[in-house]
Amino acid sequence: MPERRHEHPFVPYRPARPSLDDALRRGEDFYRRLDERRSVRWFSPDPVPQQAIELAVRAANTAPSGAHFQPWTFAATDDPQLKRQVRAAAEEEERRFYHERQAPEWHAALSRLETDENKEFLESAPWLVVAFAQKSTPRPDGSLRKNYYVNESVGIACGLFIAALHEMRLATLTHTPNPMIFLTELFGRPATERPYILFPVGYPADDCEVPDLSRKSLSEALVVVRT
Repeated sequence: MPERRHEHPFVPYRPARPSLDDALRRGEDFYRRLDERRSVRWFSPDPVPQQAIELAVRAANTAPSGAHFQPWTFAATDDPQLKRQVRAAAEEEERRFYHERQAPEWHAALSRLETDENKEFLESAPWLVVAFAQKSTPRPDGSLRKNYYVNESVGIACGLFIAALHEMRLATLTHTPNPMIFLTELFGRPATERPYILFPVGYPADDCEVPDLSRKSLSEALVVVRT
């Protein structure tokens, strides 16, 4: 055992180490499963149990975070009226984006996705889940604790949330209407939190379609540097 002195509690960490062949096989299997994942805008009305959302958030909670402060809250709803309110507010912002804001490059980039201001999926998906980023966290005495690396921490947690949904063969979409402050009010979150990503969650519809896109090749995404 290492002879180290700690001022705070530490525990041993001894994860099982598979053989190299097994480790690479696991990595290949994980990649192959994730490579099947696609963002979905057409959802089945089939119900999704709350336990599935809970498991995905548990997976998100395993993400590393600045000072282990875990500066995120996942707010979920399957309430039809609330989903309708979210859709109405989101579409109001989207109409401004598509018809009033001058963003030609962004509009051109989105053209191959064939998206518009209609966000029917915000009602048809069985669940809406909003990831909120905690800029600061209230302490029991009413003071605020500053959080660190909030964007990075919440982004990693959201990635694990998406991966967990896909592992359960559920689909989602990273929806970010701008601005999203209406979600803070609709979900009753405090001013210390800001909406980060809105996730519709459900099974893909039987007639679901996705754009015919390809992902970056490994040679484009990875650069190995040695001295």
